[in-house]
Amino acid sequence: MRTALVTGGARGIGRAIVSRLCREGWRVAFTYQSRDDAAQSLHHETGALPIKNPALDEAQAGALYDETLKQLGHVGALVLNAGVSYTGLLSEMSVADWDALIALNLRGAFLVSRAFIPHLVSRKAGSLLFISSIWGIWGASCEAAYATSKAGLIGLAKSLALELGPCGIRVNALAPGVIRTDMLNEYSPDDLHALAARTPLGRLGEPCEVAAAAHFLLSDKASYITGQVLGVDGGFI
Repeated sequence: MRTALVTGGARGIGRAIVSRLCREGWRVAFTYQSRDDAAQSLHHETGALPIKNPALDEAQAGALYDETLKQLGHVGALVLNAGVSYTGLLSEMSVADWDALIALNLRGAFLVSRAFIPHLVSRKAGSLLFISSIWGIWGASCEAAYATSKAGLIGLAKSLALELGPCGIRVNALAPGVIRTDMLNEYSPDDLHALAARTPLGRLGEPCEVAAAAHFLLSDKASYITGQVLGVDGGFI
C-alpha cells in the first residue's frame, strides 16, 4: 500500500491533501501542532493517523520519524506543507517573529526531510513534495518573510532533486496561488476581490485543487517528473 506523511495536515491545503490521498487508497499520517479538534475530525473522516509533533528541532524530527514508521511501517512519500504566514512591513518585523516563521516554514522542512531521506534512499524509491507559494517565486509586499521561506523551499526541492535522483527518488514543489484557507481570514472582501481580479480564471483557488496537483506529482503518472515547480494559481499575474 502507498504511504505518505503530510506535515501540517490538520487544516487548509494540508487537510485537503490528506483527504485526497486517503480517497485514492493511500495510508496517510499527518502532523499538527495544536489543533486537536481539527486533527481528530480529519482522523474520523478519513482514517488518517494524527501525530502531534511540530518537528521544530532535531529531537522532535527524530521522534516523528520513529512514530511515523511505527504507524505506517514504511514511508513512500513526504509532503512538506507545515507553515505560517506573517503580514506586515519587514522593517517593523521583530527578530523573534522572523525566526519563528523561518523555523516552521523552512527549517522544519529541512529537519523532517533530513530525518526521512535515509529511509527513502534505503528503499531506492519515494517522493518528496514541498508546498511553496507563488510568493516564493514573485515575492510579496508586506509578506517578505513568508515569501523568503517559500523561495527557500523551492531551492531545497530543486537541490534535493539533484541529490536524490540517482537513488530513484523524485522531488518537486507546488506553488499555490491565492487559495481559500484560514490564511485569507485577515484579508478584507475588497482585497480578495482584487486578488481574484488579478487571476485570469477570475476566482480564488480551492484547497482540493491544490490537493489534486499534489496527488498527481506523488503518483506514478508523474514518474518522469522531478525538480519542477508546478503553479496552481489560476494564471495569477
